[in-house]
Amino acid sequence: MGQLEGKVAVITGAGSGMGRAMAIRFAKEGAKVVALDYAGDTAEATAKLVTDAGGQAVGLRSDVSNPADIDAAIKAAVETFGGIDVLCNNAGILDMAGIMDAEWEYWDKVQAINCKAVAMFSQKVVPEMEKRGGGAIVNTASVAGLVGQAGGLSYTVSKHGVVGITKHIAQDLGMKGIRVNAICPGAIVTGMTEAFGEAPEFVQGNALPRWGKANEIASAAVFLASDDSSYVTGVAMPVDGGWVCK
Repeated sequence: MGQLEGKVAVITGAGSGMGRAMAIRFAKEGAKVVALDYAGDTAEATAKLVTDAGGQAVGLRSDVSNPADIDAAIKAAVETFGGIDVLCNNAGILDMAGIMDAEWEYWDKVQAINCKAVAMFSQKVVPEMEKRGGGAIVNTASVAGLVGQAGGLSYTVSKHGVVGITKHIAQDLGMKGIRVNAICPGAIVTGMTEAFGEAPEFVQGNALPRWGKANEIASAAVFLASDDSSYVTGVAMPVDGGWVCK
């Protein structure tokens, strides 16, 4: 029996990278997966990878910054699989501009997708989790949510926000049986980071001096979503090869 047997998991940003890795791994652990992505075709492709491997999944287009899309995704999960046990708020976009290059319209987009959507989706999923007697929310933050860095002002602010949201709603929802934790990835090989070409300078200071893999983030997500972490909530867990411990 898998670690997530019988669970229903909604995963945002599941069309590629860490989100796709989560969807595939969650299904292997017995979860029924609702894979969401702004690009509907990539979400459907993820769902097909799961079903081709013998799992259960549906893929849907969803703009997580749009409350109506969140409502529609929750409704689809309930109608298809009967409820929701796990929410992985993984969708995000990158912005490497510093303060002097910041474009404020794009700033608003980064905050809406990376930060506000995490709070909105978490709020909206609570009633369905309560019906199941509780649940787990796993947010994708970043090491940029734990420390400052020279570039990426809006991204850094948004990921600090994710850590703050995680800690706040963990306190708010604990009495409802809902645990809330965040993963803080370091340098991970995904489509979002391919422009950096696995440059060694990004990991030179790591205790483990290499880039991480998406499936290593998925393994952390499985732990935080499963009963193995039943007494863990409000944690922002680095999965970064030791970057923040230097």
